[in-house]
Amino acid sequence: MTKHKKDYIKYEVKGPVSIITLNRPDYSNAQNGAMTYQLDDAFRKSMDDEAVKVIVLKGAGKHFCAGHDIGTPDRDLDKSYDIKSMWYDHTKKEGGEFYYAREQEIYLGMCRRWREIPKPTIAMVHGACIAAGLALAWVCDLIIASEDSFYSDPTLKMGLPGIEYFGHPFELNPRIAKEFLFLGERITAERAYQMGMVNKVVSSNKLEEETMEIANKIADIPSLAITLTKQSINHIQDLQGHRTGMDASFGYHHFAHTHNDLVGGEYLSGFDAKKLKKKSKDQEDKKENKT
Repeated sequence: MTKHKKDYIKYEVKGPVSIITLNRPDYSNAQNGAMTYQLDDAFRKSMDDEAVKVIVLKGAGKHFCAGHDIGTPDRDLDKSYDIKSMWYDHTKKEGGEFYYAREQEIYLGMCRRWREIPKPTIAMVHGACIAAGLALAWVCDLIIASEDSFYSDPTLKMGLPGIEYFGHPFELNPRIAKEFLFLGERITAERAYQMGMVNKVVSSNKLEEETMEIANKIADIPSLAITLTKQSINHIQDLQGHRTGMDASFGYHHFAHTHNDLVGGEYLSGFDAKKLKKKSKDQEDKKENKT
């Protein structure tokens, strides 16, 4: 199994609150495999610490998270780590099974497990929250956003029907979710708040202060009451189709991967990270020029 050579996650505890920081600022905290497993370890550490009542997730540098790592030098698609679920090692498989097993383990599976953490979780979001970055925010119970934060899922431009953790119809009004995906454009923190996706929008210089204030208020509530309330709401969402709908969407996602590979020889429909970033920037520049 591959050893973690770099610390992609920072961990600290302030009173009853643990703070987990995504720590790849040079790549806007894009998630490679090592970061994902280290994040899982950090959540486990918070769960094992009886003094920790609330967990806060944040990003280092200018952005919360720019999504999955699809093109940095530390991309570790072919690396094997200690499997956390009952899925097998993807590196021993070929073709579509390679991607399916990997994404069941570290994308869909881990996000589902993090959503079910008994302790309350808060995403403290600033800057970019893109694609798989959305999944990290969505699995948290609350999202506190800085006024400069923005949100997008441009995966349709890569020939995919949204990210693996397909929470869009639950995080947004279904019609807004379609717009969000079809256009792949950024939405502002204010619009995300209007749609009910984030709980509170605050000024950038007050983000940590406001988030910690809310975390400490929650820490004073009896822990079992918090856990049972969280389980109740998550259970109702699952009865409404959160889990089964995501299972179906995950299948569609991998059909699209296979189609892209068969047609173009690349499971991401020919887009690399630099091309996608340039295309998104060009679109934003075009919008600004119109205003």
